[in-house]
This record gives sequence, C-alpha cells and structure tokens, in this order.
Amino acid sequence: MANRQGITRAFLWLAVLAGGPLLGAKLFDLVVLAGAWSAHPPASLALMPYGKAWPVDTGVFFIPLPASMLLAGFGALVAGWRTPWHFRWLLCLPSIGILLLLILTVVAFWPMNAALYYHGIGSPKDSITDAESVAMARRWVTLDWIRVLGAIAAFVAPLRALTLPWPLEVACEDPPLVRALLALALLGVAGFVVWFVQNL
Repeated sequence: MANRQGITRAFLWLAVLAGGPLLGAKLFDLVVLAGAWSAHPPASLALMPYGKAWPVDTGVFFIPLPASMLLAGFGALVAGWRTPWHFRWLLCLPSIGILLLLILTVVAFWPMNAALYYHGIGSPKDSITDAESVAMARRWVTLDWIRVLGAIAAFVAPLRALTLPWPLEVACEDPPLVRALLALALLGVAGFVVWFVQNL
C-alpha cells in the first residue's frame, strides 16, 4: 500500500509540475498569439506562429507538456486504481482529460491550423474563402477556451489529490471483464500516442 501511495503521489507531482507551465503557456498562446492572428482575418493570419518567420513552432513547444501529463495522469490512475472512487475520480480527470484534449487537437485544431495558415500565406493549398477564414478563426478561439478549461481541470485535480490524505480503505478488486476492458483502454491510449507521435 505504501509503495502504491508513493508511486501515485510521484506521478501526481509530475502532473502538477507539467500542468502549471502548460496552463500558463496555453493562456499566453490564446490571449496573446491567437489574439493577434485572429484579430482581423484574413490580414491578421500572417501573424500565425508558423513558417520561417518563427524559430519555434508552437506545436513543437506544446508537445512535451501534454505528453508528460498524459504519462503522469495514467501512471497515477494505474498506481492508484484500488483507491475508493471519492479519491480515484481525481486520478481519472487529468489522464482522461488530457487524452480528450489531445484528440480534440488532432480532430479540430490540426485541420483548422492548416487551413488558416495556408489562407494567410496565399498557398496553392488554400481551400477557404475570406469569410470562411473569419468564421474559422472565431471557432478556433472558442474551442481553444475549452482546451484552457480542460488544462485547468487537469492541473487542479492532481493538485487537489496531493492535498488530500491518502485513503486508508481499498476498493474491491475489479471483475475480470472490467480488468480486460481497462487493459484494452490502455492499449488504445498507447496506440493513439504512437499514432500521434508518428503524425507530428
């Protein structure tokens, strides 16, 4: 029990240490960078932080932090799985939350980033009109607030778990079907991570 507690708390600390900078950077990205490039599309799209004018791609900057949080979140969840639900839900939130935010990034933001960037530089790959770029930039900012709220929850949950006393009671062992479904879910997460890294 003490060993699981130590491992769980170590993963929670990793989630907090990665989550703080991630949240701060995400707010800066939304308020400052996206605030600039989404101000008056299509002209302002030239300020998107991609291409040769920017020495660091924001996507490359953000990759290590959510990856660390994903690892830490699922590490804490696996190590602390036998804790009762009144504590375990705090372990579920960062792991599942970051996973959902990464999926949202792939499904919604990657296509919008490409479309807006190509439109802003007048690329032959441009596929949207000026009016569509205005609507898409607004949609991007609205959806990004969801990512910020998710980052807040993924940061606060492990922080809260660290401030609570470790529960003394142990949850009942899951039936074989539940354990099999959990193993499949973890394999699915691992598969998504591999696919995500290969498509960067």
